[in-house]
Amino acid sequence: MNQEVIEQLPLPEFAKVRYRPWHLEDLDAGQGSSHNPHFAHDGQTGAEIAGQAVAFHHLSEELHEAGVIVTNIQSAREEYQDLVDQVLGKVVDPGRDRLTAANFDQFNTGLFVYIPAGVTVKPVLHLYLDHLAENGDMAAHNLVYVGRDSEATILQETHTVGEGTSKVSIVTEVLAARNAKLTYANLDALSEDTAAFMHRQSNLQDDARVDWVNAAFNDGNVIAGLTSKLIGEGAHTEAKVAAFTNRKQVQGFNTELINTGRHTIAHIFQRGVILNSSSLIFNGIGRIIKGAKGSDGQQESRVLMLSRRGRGEANPLLLIDENDVTAGHAASVGQVDDEQLYYLMSRGLTQQVARKLVIRGFIGEILAKIPDPQTRQDLVNQIERKLAHENV
Repeated sequence: MNQEVIEQLPLPEFAKVRYRPWHLEDLDAGQGSSHNPHFAHDGQTGAEIAGQAVAFHHLSEELHEAGVIVTNIQSAREEYQDLVDQVLGKVVDPGRDRLTAANFDQFNTGLFVYIPAGVTVKPVLHLYLDHLAENGDMAAHNLVYVGRDSEATILQETHTVGEGTSKVSIVTEVLAARNAKLTYANLDALSEDTAAFMHRQSNLQDDARVDWVNAAFNDGNVIAGLTSKLIGEGAHTEAKVAAFTNRKQVQGFNTELINTGRHTIAHIFQRGVILNSSSLIFNGIGRIIKGAKGSDGQQESRVLMLSRRGRGEANPLLLIDENDVTAGHAASVGQVDDEQLYYLMSRGLTQQVARKLVIRGFIGEILAKIPDPQTRQDLVNQIERKLAHENV
């Protein structure tokens, strides 16, 4: 797709989020690389991609023999083009909007994961994507193909390494074949000087299940889309999102689940915490297409405000074109319960510790789904760090 065609496409719509001043469409993918792992460590199964280089890679001999592939996107296009072609541009429409099209046009890094049919991957696949800020912008594209009757758990972390004002664009495509089972957890931790566009999407065939667990602990401005299309009969998806904003940061989320097949289940569960003068917007969209009989679509989005200067919104939308279905939504935005804080502080806790416990209780159900105890502890440490800078 040439640049002129890309520029004619509309920008993606994120209701109530003013992101045009971030100029995310002006993307210039950097060429930097680092061969030193920043986050992966011995004993893990998976890969770390730092810029355009593979900084860490480990798969057991058993997984190699089973045909499991975990590599960077450049190597996958050279060695496994047939597999890449089954996913790239087949899950996400390259022309859906200007930012997505720019990603397809410029991406020069990313991850490729292939789980063959009938294979169960028992260890968590740890995937790391490092944005090398000193080398400019990052355009990354991730592809995940989970074969028929296979099962895997992925924990992907996206971090900024180094300093520098820059932009990030990440598009992730997931194809879940018949009766595949995938848990895909994400920890996003980009820096304050990094503005980002992210879009994650999965297509589910008959009886497939994809559970998303996304922890958005970025310090910069971010818009993030998450879409699951339940194409096959009996498909099931759950999208759990935990977000934390502070200072003058803006984060906007579109979470859209589309029931197309009969007897499909799609649930959205979102929790957000706001500090300082930051803004957090949850847009939840549930679509049940005509013909998706016996399907269920539910969503719940709640925002906890720890500052009267912040702005939070939880906007649910249900679009139902079929009668024989169940659907519902709940949304709320509110201040921290003073009685809860008073009770905790009356037991000798400081206000900061009390607030931390309230936050952990509020988003704990989502953080508990992160499939790694060390990463869960890292998120608790992130909460403490953000609270420590609450008045900055």
